[in-house]
Amino acid sequence: MASQRFLPSDFGCEEDRVIPLPPFHAFLEKKRKVRSAIEAAAIPYTFVSLNCCGAYFVKYYLLCPHEERDHIVVYGSGKAKAVLNYEDDIAMTTIMMANDPRTCNRVVIYQPKENIVSNSIWEKKTGRSFTRVHVQEEELVKLSETLPPPQDIPVSVVHSVFVRGDLMNFELTEDDIEASKLYPDFQFTTIDQLLDIFLANPPPPATALFG
Repeated sequence: MASQRFLPSDFGCEEDRVIPLPPFHAFLEKKRKVRSAIEAAAIPYTFVSLNCCGAYFVKYYLLCPHEERDHIVVYGSGKAKAVLNYEDDIAMTTIMMANDPRTCNRVVIYQPKENIVSNSIWEKKTGRSFTRVHVQEEELVKLSETLPPPQDIPVSVVHSVFVRGDLMNFELTEDDIEASKLYPDFQFTTIDQLLDIFLANPPPPATALFG
Protein backbone atom coordinates (compact mmCIF):
# COMPACT_ATOMS: atom_id res chain seq x y z
CA MET A 1 0.00 0.00 0.00
CA ALA A 2 1.44 3.37 -1.01
CA SER A 3 2.06 6.02 1.62
CA GLN A 4 -0.59 8.76 1.53
CA ARG A 5 1.22 11.37 3.64
CA PHE A 6 4.07 11.19 6.12
CA LEU A 7 4.19 13.64 9.03
CA PRO A 8 7.42 12.82 10.85
CA SER A 9 7.95 13.60 14.51
CA ASP A 10 9.81 16.70 13.39
CA PHE A 11 8.05 19.25 15.58
CA GLY A 12 10.27 22.11 16.71
CA CYS A 13 12.21 24.84 14.94
CA GLU A 14 13.39 25.21 11.37
CA GLU A 15 16.80 23.58 11.71
CA ASP A 16 18.28 25.25 8.63
CA ARG A 17 17.41 28.75 9.88
CA VAL A 18 18.89 28.72 13.37
CA ILE A 19 22.49 29.00 14.58
CA PRO A 20 22.50 26.98 17.82
CA LEU A 21 25.24 25.88 20.18
CA PRO A 22 26.93 22.54 19.32
CA PRO A 23 24.73 20.21 21.44
CA PHE A 24 21.52 21.57 19.90
CA HIS A 25 23.16 21.65 16.47
CA ALA A 26 23.98 17.93 16.74
CA PHE A 27 20.41 17.22 17.83
CA LEU A 28 19.03 19.10 14.83
CA GLU A 29 21.40 17.32 12.48
CA LYS A 30 19.42 14.13 13.10
CA LYS A 31 16.30 15.94 11.88
CA ARG A 32 18.13 17.18 8.79
CA LYS A 33 19.07 13.63 7.87
CA VAL A 34 15.49 12.41 8.29
CA ARG A 35 14.14 15.24 6.13
CA SER A 36 16.70 14.59 3.42
CA ALA A 37 15.90 10.88 3.39
CA ILE A 38 12.17 11.53 3.08
CA GLU A 39 12.67 13.94 0.21
CA ALA A 40 15.10 11.60 -1.55
CA ALA A 41 12.61 8.73 -1.30
CA ALA A 42 9.87 10.92 -2.83
CA ILE A 43 7.52 10.14 0.04
CA PRO A 44 4.66 12.67 0.27
CA TYR A 45 5.23 14.64 3.46
CA THR A 46 4.28 17.62 5.59
CA PHE A 47 6.93 19.01 7.92
CA VAL A 48 5.54 20.87 10.93
CA SER A 49 7.64 23.55 12.64
CA LEU A 50 5.72 24.49 15.76
CA ASN A 51 8.58 26.47 17.36
CA CYS A 52 7.99 26.14 21.15
CA CYS A 53 5.45 23.98 22.97
CA GLY A 54 3.84 26.78 24.95
CA ALA A 55 2.67 24.93 28.06
CA TYR A 56 6.00 23.14 28.45
CA PHE A 57 8.12 26.28 28.24
CA VAL A 58 5.83 28.33 30.48
CA LYS A 59 5.81 25.53 33.03
CA TYR A 60 9.52 24.84 33.21
CA TYR A 61 11.43 27.88 31.95
CA LEU A 62 9.31 30.99 32.43
CA LEU A 63 6.64 31.09 35.11
CA CYS A 64 7.28 27.71 36.78
CA PRO A 65 3.92 28.00 38.62
CA HIS A 66 4.25 24.64 40.40
CA GLU A 67 7.19 26.03 42.39
CA GLU A 68 5.29 29.05 43.79
CA ARG A 69 8.40 31.19 43.70
CA ASP A 70 8.68 34.97 43.91
CA HIS A 71 11.20 35.41 41.10
CA ILE A 72 11.35 34.95 37.37
CA VAL A 73 14.32 33.86 35.34
CA VAL A 74 15.41 36.20 32.55
CA TYR A 75 17.66 34.68 29.93
CA GLY A 76 20.18 37.07 28.40
CA SER A 77 18.72 40.56 28.00
CA GLY A 78 15.14 39.28 28.13
CA LYS A 79 14.38 41.15 24.90
CA ALA A 80 14.63 38.26 22.43
CA LYS A 81 11.36 37.25 20.80
CA ALA A 82 10.13 33.67 21.01
CA VAL A 83 7.08 31.85 19.64
CA LEU A 84 5.05 29.79 22.11
CA ASN A 85 2.12 27.74 20.79
CA TYR A 86 -0.37 25.69 22.81
CA GLU A 87 0.07 21.96 22.34
CA ASP A 88 -3.68 21.29 21.94
CA ASP A 89 -3.79 23.71 18.99
CA ILE A 90 -0.78 22.07 17.39
CA ALA A 91 -2.42 18.64 17.66
CA MET A 92 -5.72 19.81 16.17
CA THR A 93 -4.24 21.68 13.24
CA THR A 94 -1.70 18.94 12.47
CA ILE A 95 -4.63 16.54 12.01
CA MET A 96 -6.14 19.05 9.61
CA MET A 97 -2.88 19.31 7.67
CA ALA A 98 -2.62 15.55 7.17
CA ASN A 99 -5.33 15.59 4.49
CA ASP A 100 -4.89 19.15 3.25
CA PRO A 101 -3.54 19.18 -0.33
CA ARG A 102 -2.07 22.66 0.27
CA THR A 103 0.44 21.22 2.76
CA CYS A 104 1.67 18.27 0.70
CA ASN A 105 5.46 18.39 0.37
CA ARG A 106 5.54 21.68 2.26
CA VAL A 107 6.78 23.04 5.56
CA VAL A 108 4.19 24.64 7.86
CA ILE A 109 5.56 27.14 10.40
CA TYR A 110 3.60 28.29 13.46
CA GLN A 111 3.96 32.03 14.03
CA PRO A 112 0.60 33.40 15.23
CA LYS A 113 1.36 37.05 15.98
CA GLU A 114 -0.34 36.88 19.41
CA ASN A 115 2.12 34.17 20.46
CA ILE A 116 5.32 36.06 19.66
CA VAL A 117 6.51 37.14 23.11
CA SER A 118 9.43 38.20 25.28
CA ASN A 119 10.09 37.84 29.02
CA SER A 120 8.29 41.10 29.87
CA ILE A 121 4.83 39.59 29.42
CA TRP A 122 4.97 37.55 32.63
CA GLU A 123 4.96 40.48 35.04
CA LYS A 124 2.31 42.33 33.04
CA LYS A 125 0.02 39.31 33.08
CA THR A 126 0.27 38.49 36.77
CA GLY A 127 0.22 42.10 37.97
CA ARG A 128 3.08 41.28 40.30
CA SER A 129 6.62 42.54 40.58
CA PHE A 130 9.04 39.64 40.57
CA THR A 131 12.67 39.59 41.49
CA ARG A 132 14.51 39.08 38.25
CA VAL A 133 17.21 36.44 38.23
CA HIS A 134 19.36 37.00 35.16
CA VAL A 135 21.06 34.08 33.47
CA GLN A 136 23.70 35.55 31.23
CA GLU A 137 24.56 34.16 27.81
CA GLU A 138 28.06 33.22 28.97
CA GLU A 139 26.63 31.00 31.70
CA LEU A 140 24.44 29.08 29.26
CA VAL A 141 27.34 28.66 26.85
CA LYS A 142 29.53 27.29 29.63
CA LEU A 143 26.81 24.89 30.77
CA SER A 144 26.41 23.63 27.21
CA GLU A 145 30.12 22.85 27.18
CA THR A 146 30.36 21.21 30.60
CA LEU A 147 27.10 19.34 31.15
CA PRO A 148 27.06 15.71 29.97
CA PRO A 149 24.70 14.60 27.19
CA PRO A 150 21.76 14.83 27.03
CA GLN A 151 21.67 17.49 29.78
CA ASP A 152 23.60 19.85 27.51
CA ILE A 153 20.74 19.98 24.99
CA PRO A 154 18.04 21.86 27.00
CA VAL A 155 20.43 24.69 27.95
CA SER A 156 21.42 24.96 24.30
CA VAL A 157 17.75 25.16 23.32
CA VAL A 158 17.14 27.91 25.89
CA HIS A 159 20.13 29.82 24.52
CA SER A 160 18.82 29.57 20.96
CA VAL A 161 15.23 30.51 21.82
CA PHE A 162 15.50 33.06 24.63
CA VAL A 163 18.97 34.58 24.17
CA ARG A 164 19.59 34.57 20.42
CA GLY A 165 15.92 34.76 19.49
CA ASP A 166 16.53 32.31 16.66
CA LEU A 167 12.84 31.57 16.14
CA MET A 168 12.23 35.13 14.97
CA ASN A 169 15.58 35.87 13.34
CA PHE A 170 14.38 35.11 9.83
CA GLU A 171 11.63 36.31 7.53
CA LEU A 172 9.01 33.98 6.11
CA THR A 173 9.16 33.72 2.34
CA GLU A 174 6.55 33.05 -0.32
CA ASP A 175 7.46 29.36 -0.13
CA ASP A 176 6.61 29.18 3.58
CA ILE A 177 3.17 28.36 4.93
CA GLU A 178 2.25 30.03 8.23
CA ALA A 179 -0.27 27.99 10.24
CA SER A 180 -2.58 30.78 11.43
CA LYS A 181 -2.86 32.11 7.87
CA LEU A 182 -3.44 28.62 6.51
CA TYR A 183 -6.39 28.17 8.89
CA PRO A 184 -7.70 31.70 9.57
CA ASP A 185 -10.96 30.39 11.07
CA PHE A 186 -9.19 28.27 13.67
CA GLN A 187 -9.09 29.99 17.05
CA PHE A 188 -5.50 29.61 18.15
CA THR A 189 -4.98 29.90 21.91
CA THR A 190 -3.05 33.09 22.55
CA ILE A 191 -0.19 33.19 25.03
CA ASP A 192 -2.36 35.48 27.15
CA GLN A 193 -5.09 32.82 27.30
CA LEU A 194 -2.52 30.13 28.03
CA LEU A 195 -1.22 32.12 30.99
CA ASP A 196 -4.80 32.37 32.29
CA ILE A 197 -4.87 28.56 32.39
CA PHE A 198 -1.61 28.42 34.34
CA LEU A 199 -2.55 31.15 36.77
CA ALA A 200 -5.94 29.58 37.54
CA ASN A 201 -5.03 25.89 37.61
CA PRO A 202 -1.42 24.97 36.74
CA PRO A 203 -1.11 21.47 35.29
CA PRO A 204 1.15 19.06 37.17
CA PRO A 205 4.81 18.70 36.17
CA ALA A 206 5.68 16.27 33.41
CA THR A 207 8.88 14.80 32.03
CA ALA A 208 10.56 15.50 28.69
CA LEU A 209 13.59 13.70 27.28
CA PHE A 210 16.26 14.75 24.80
CA GLY A 211 18.62 12.40 23.07
